[in-house]
Amino acid sequence: MAATLVEPDQLVRDFDENFLLFHDLMRHKVREILLVSSPYDAFVLEEDGSLASQIINEYHGLNLSAPPRLTHAETAAAALDHVRERHFDLVLTMPFVDGMNAWDLGRAVKEIRPRLPVVLLSPRLCPELPCDCGGQAVGIDRTYVWTGDASLLLAIVKNVEDHANAGRDTVRAQVRVLLLIEDSPAYLSTFLPLLYREIVRQTQAVLEDSLNEEHRLLKMRARPKILVAANHEEAIKLFRRYREHIFGIIADTRFPRGGEMCADAGVHFLKHARAKLPDLPLLMMSAESGNRQAALAVPAVFIDKNDPELPARVHHFFLAHLGFGDFVFRLPDGTEVGRVSNLHGFERMLGEIPAASLLYHAGRNHFSNWLMARSEVELAGKLLPLTVADFSGPDAVRRYLVRLIHAFRQWRQLGVIATFRKDDFDPSVVEFIRVGEGSLGGKARGIAFMASLLRHHPDLRNTYRQTPIRVPRTLVIASSGFTDFVEKNSLYYLCGGADATIARRFRQAVLPQWLVDDLSLFLEKVRCPLAVRSSSLLEDAHFQPYAGLYSTFMLANDHPDFGHRLQELCDAVKLVYASTYYRAPRAFSRSIGQTRSDAMAVIIQQLIGRDHDGWFHPAAAGVAQSHHYYPVPPVRPDDGMVNVVFGFGKAVVEGGRCLSFSPRHPGVMPQFSTVADTLRNSQRHYYALRLGGDGLADTTGMNLVRREVADVDCNGPARLLCSSYFPEEDRIRPYCAAGGVKLVTCAPLLAERDFPFCEMICDVLEMGRVGMGAPVEIEFALDLPAPPKRRALYLLQIRPMVTGREGGGREITAAERQQALLTSGNALGHGRVECRDLLVVRPEVFTVSQSPAVAREISRFNARLAKEGRRYLLLGPGRWGSADPLLGIPVGWSEISAVAAMVELVGGAYRVEPSQGTHFFQNITSLGILYLSVDEGRETLDYSRLWNLGTVEDGQWLRHVRLEAPLTVAVDGRRSAGVVLPPER
Repeated sequence: MAATLVEPDQLVRDFDENFLLFHDLMRHKVREILLVSSPYDAFVLEEDGSLASQIINEYHGLNLSAPPRLTHAETAAAALDHVRERHFDLVLTMPFVDGMNAWDLGRAVKEIRPRLPVVLLSPRLCPELPCDCGGQAVGIDRTYVWTGDASLLLAIVKNVEDHANAGRDTVRAQVRVLLLIEDSPAYLSTFLPLLYREIVRQTQAVLEDSLNEEHRLLKMRARPKILVAANHEEAIKLFRRYREHIFGIIADTRFPRGGEMCADAGVHFLKHARAKLPDLPLLMMSAESGNRQAALAVPAVFIDKNDPELPARVHHFFLAHLGFGDFVFRLPDGTEVGRVSNLHGFERMLGEIPAASLLYHAGRNHFSNWLMARSEVELAGKLLPLTVADFSGPDAVRRYLVRLIHAFRQWRQLGVIATFRKDDFDPSVVEFIRVGEGSLGGKARGIAFMASLLRHHPDLRNTYRQTPIRVPRTLVIASSGFTDFVEKNSLYYLCGGADATIARRFRQAVLPQWLVDDLSLFLEKVRCPLAVRSSSLLEDAHFQPYAGLYSTFMLANDHPDFGHRLQELCDAVKLVYASTYYRAPRAFSRSIGQTRSDAMAVIIQQLIGRDHDGWFHPAAAGVAQSHHYYPVPPVRPDDGMVNVVFGFGKAVVEGGRCLSFSPRHPGVMPQFSTVADTLRNSQRHYYALRLGGDGLADTTGMNLVRREVADVDCNGPARLLCSSYFPEEDRIRPYCAAGGVKLVTCAPLLAERDFPFCEMICDVLEMGRVGMGAPVEIEFALDLPAPPKRRALYLLQIRPMVTGREGGGREITAAERQQALLTSGNALGHGRVECRDLLVVRPEVFTVSQSPAVAREISRFNARLAKEGRRYLLLGPGRWGSADPLLGIPVGWSEISAVAAMVELVGGAYRVEPSQGTHFFQNITSLGILYLSVDEGRETLDYSRLWNLGTVEDGQWLRHVRLEAPLTVAVDGRRSAGVVLPPER
């Protein structure tokens, strides 16, 4: 059977398709039950407790979903009317009802609905049933004795479902079958509930192995089925049909054979089964203890029906022989050499057990049986056809099993929000886990959504299998951590204080002990650098992104003292919590009219990158958008754009120099059209994390260090991201070479065939756009090691973009363009706003070196205007909101909370491209603030006209103009055109 031996990575490709089978299992469910009983029998049932209530309670007690609905009929005539008029999945009848006995009623029901199961439920032992020539009760499919045990009702329902679904589910998903042969209604009424309760509870127990609730419910559908036979002929028929899927047989010793009761029918049947399936677990049950020797001769396990410890004996049979409970590794002589309770331990133990034990279990399908009993249908199905002869020896068997199970465990976690379990956390497998209760917050939901999208796009994963698209391994502290922390330390009163005061007080506070314990266990197994990021309940919401307003910290996580590492992580978590109360997010909330208080989840995420001589950073990072606000032909708005930098993406999201292009037209880069443009616009600095550091260097920033691109080694990721400028030639060559000036152009990367970066970004953006139903913005990082290590694209965050507001409003007329104070061909937003206040950076006194001081003065004017309830137009040079003072004025949201429209002047002191990838830019779009970019080299701005619009107040760098009549800022988002119009006279 060597042809079935396929590499584990190849086998895992099929798991996605196989997992979808779970949705298709258990297609037939018992949802409607018709109970037919006399008023007296109904009274007896009510005395024992409402039948419907007992069914519901039994379902809820076992955590099962969708209990069936019960309809009661007191007479046979009423019952038949119900059957004619409505759909039912099961009829439960008492022996005698008004006008007809149960067997005649069953016959009448089947004349109307031949396939509708009819079950006799008798409160007492029935007289001998009328039989047809086949020895079966006419009109009755199965008979049970009702003793008031609600678990019998569950067993009846589940057994009807199993008989209806077994044929299809065993073929579709290799679901296993337990065959029970019992002719006595009294014993069947005892055994069947016992077996189902055992199967359901055992299955639920193993499903705690790192699955979310959705997966648990789906896996329950793949639990083993119980099929019941009442005689030899029925048992043989079931055995032949399901022979490949039977994983155990439980048989009475005495049952009908050939129409007559046969005292040793069970012995003959079990010997027949043993001959066909030598390793099949067999159990013989008898009320006669003398049959024990006959069972040993089969051989089969024996249980006396009269044993007072019967439930315990059955439980032991499930654990020891049917694969439930722990897997016990044994040598061929029965000596135990180890036991495991989950897949993680199973994988580890397979690599350690003696070869004799490995071959003993592998040669008897014990591994496959154990996995199938745990409802791991996909994995068990891969192992079942294999034999030891398919491998060259025990080492090959061991390697194959370990690789396959590890690959399966990794696949199983894709796109799943798993619960952090202290005793089974494996960072090499887990992708997304949570601790605590409550919300994951907006940013974490976005990460989880991306992971889910990747899982449900196997074609995308297969296309880029050699250059995978991934989500970093992520742990989320749900919002209950924040709530417990704030309440425990009485921190609510700090809202409204200074940022530094809030940070200091939060850092001094104590985290809840349960959170410290979980973080400690997490950190014991995680030694890679970490990002500790915010995920507030309001963050990254549709059209209210709160982008970049909360804190993020990068931790080297490499201190030799574990206590130091833990304290550093706890401090970072507390400081992220503190940022919930900082000025910027509070100002943004006021801008959008958000009055409810925020709460914070925290993301602790694997930091993407590698160690470069003591400095850790990704090869590149950036922001990709599926909508391009300022396209240059042939680029169209829906072609999207990418902003990318060498190192961490901090430079992009804070408005620093970066490389911008459309992934569908990577050759169109206007900012790099000449050598001079490239030298002027190329990235000069990058951000990296210092390894071997000592604690948080900053309580408000990312803890990153700004470094020179010129110092980068050409043997690292620069080989794919940098070109070289040779001054003596005044020429840029598309490779990184010693002796040249390094320029981040991505030219080698974009020409790289083995890493199709642009195609990957386009596919990811389209996947996100369809998934969110809107254009999206995705933050990413690139890991680009030298071969043979695999390069990868990591998706860090996703949020919707605010576009599509261009449907209303009117066009800007030619007359308006003529009278405009200024015009813009690069305008963002759509609509018109009126302003009676104008804040202008005075060009005659402004210098780039003073831009931080200008930002502080803007803040003072803004505070006064906000208090007066007056919105204003802000006009000044460079990129508004850039963290790099050399590119623009670094205002934050708390400094401009009352702004209605903004104008950035390009040229003069600043010559930069309009920024589209910053957090500041994303928040502008969400607030609907009109944003105009004006090229001073092409369009003139007459400042004297502005000063004459109203009364003037001068600050050191600002001029405040207050108008009696409002000016109008108009933007046509369909054409990216904007104007500022003077007040109407």
